[in-house]
Amino acid sequence: MRRTGTKSLFAILLLPALLAAGSAIAADAVVGRWKTIDGETGKPKSIVEITQAANGTINGHIVELLNPSKPNPVCDKCKDDRKNKPITGMEIIRGMKADGGGEYSGGTILKPDEGKVYKSKMELIEGGRKLEVSGCIAFICKSQTWLRQ
Repeated sequence: MRRTGTKSLFAILLLPALLAAGSAIAADAVVGRWKTIDGETGKPKSIVEITQAANGTINGHIVELLNPSKPNPVCDKCKDDRKNKPITGMEIIRGMKADGGGEYSGGTILKPDEGKVYKSKMELIEGGRKLEVSGCIAFICKSQTWLRQ
């Protein structure tokens, strides 16, 4: 009888530790679907799904193009492994790492219509409803604000 009580006590003491461990490996706050907004026109451009890899890095794929200029476009200006690949389904965010406080850096972002890869930073703003995304090549930087879907 006493042994059963010890098991129950052990389970009660172990439960908070298991819950804490589970929250440590939970998906990052930036994970989800985001509507990209063109920085020049202000119009919605695509839906990007941001995921977290097993190693903790943050990556993003275009899951839908909104009003593409032509059907099924490919990245003909890309110079890496994405050259001439369909833009829908393409990984455009690679290797971002959480810095804490809703900020991310250390990765890259591809702008498929230019074929350019930028060093990137991201920051969750307005309580996580928006994502400020910036990319730089040398001293040339571009920024967009994406909307959570």
